[in-house]
Amino acid sequence: MSRPLSDCSEIFVATSNPHKVRELSTLLIPLGIPVRSLPDDADLTAVEEDGETLQENARKKAIGHATQLGQWVVADDTGLEVDALDGAPGVRSARYAGDDATMAMNLALLIEHLADVDEEDRKARFICHLCVADPDGNVVLESSGECRGQIGTAPIGEFGFGYDAMFLVAGLDQTLAQLNDDKTAAVGHRGHAARALVAAWQQHT
Repeated sequence: MSRPLSDCSEIFVATSNPHKVRELSTLLIPLGIPVRSLPDDADLTAVEEDGETLQENARKKAIGHATQLGQWVVADDTGLEVDALDGAPGVRSARYAGDDATMAMNLALLIEHLADVDEEDRKARFICHLCVADPDGNVVLESSGECRGQIGTAPIGEFGFGYDAMFLVAGLDQTLAQLNDDKTAAVGHRGHAARALVAAWQQHT
């Protein structure tokens, strides 16, 4: 049986990406509890992200880190789905160009695969799935959010990370990498997922 959310006095973000930690720490402020990065001195075994969906991977990361730490954990998995590529890179967004690929390699491959695709056919969406696990590794809460737009022809912007500089947000004519933190939180997939998580959390407590 999972523990009640009211028992949670702090929560750890299951990622080594400082950008995600910073973003989620801000987005989850309404929970009224500390949102922490993974402890530097924790000897954690990496969680294999071999799920077939974003939800599966978020669950695997939340459960894996929660049981190792004996702490409450929130994990996310995020993917970019491009219509012209039949939903790719999707769940393999971080490994699009191979398991050891850098983000630059992933971006280069995306640009290559869309080289002959017309602007009107470059529709895409970012999806974020969040999962909270209790210290025993039980999934307690989940949420998801999306941001619709299209893929540009070249990276633009200095903020964000991953594919953000290629993703033109619907209705804004700007990429996610051109938006400041507040604007990204308002329109971005992780912001939508986090607000849904906060609303569900508050309803349960």
